[in-house]
Amino acid sequence: MSSLRLPIMTSRLCLRPFERGDCEVVARYHTLPAVQRYLERPTRYADDVSIAVDMMRKQVQLHRPGDALTLAMVRKDDGILVGQVSLKWSDATSGQGEVRFAIDPAHSGKGYLTEALTAIFDLAFGHFRVHRLMVRCDGRSHHSSRLMQRLGMRLEAHYREHALFQGEWDEELHFALLDREWVRDDKVHDLPRREKVA
Repeated sequence: MSSLRLPIMTSRLCLRPFERGDCEVVARYHTLPAVQRYLERPTRYADDVSIAVDMMRKQVQLHRPGDALTLAMVRKDDGILVGQVSLKWSDATSGQGEVRFAIDPAHSGKGYLTEALTAIFDLAFGHFRVHRLMVRCDGRSHHSSRLMQRLGMRLEAHYREHALFQGEWDEELHFALLDREWVRDDKVHDLPRREKVA
């Protein structure tokens, strides 16, 4: 896949590679049980977080299937790291990719994930020419489910009680989106609502 220039800027965020100094901030949300269930590896302790950040620091390019691009979501105005987004190249032959994300609950509900995921979808479909993107989320997380639907994703599977996590059955939703279904044009903007004149 072609080379990529980082960081990626959105209106409020800088999506940049992780740095060694991010460990303390990442620990704030990685060690929360509500976030841990969506991470690729458990990060319950400071050493686990340090290992995870070291791994994410190396995930800056997609060269072959199995590679992941993981970026820190940093607010432009104050430099606060609020979460992470990741694009994994799953399969080269069929052009499959998977997007993962985690956000510090203290910063959720402010539109940061929508902004970051929109940029990652643009990157996947526009730059890397991925044919199909998949996202997994907790079946009980109505916020994540609604976000995927707002982004135009289609619910393709609902796995009920398919795995145990900390003694509790997990419900997992799989959403997907094809390249031709991702319609985005920065030249087209919604007009502000106005009163009727007649």
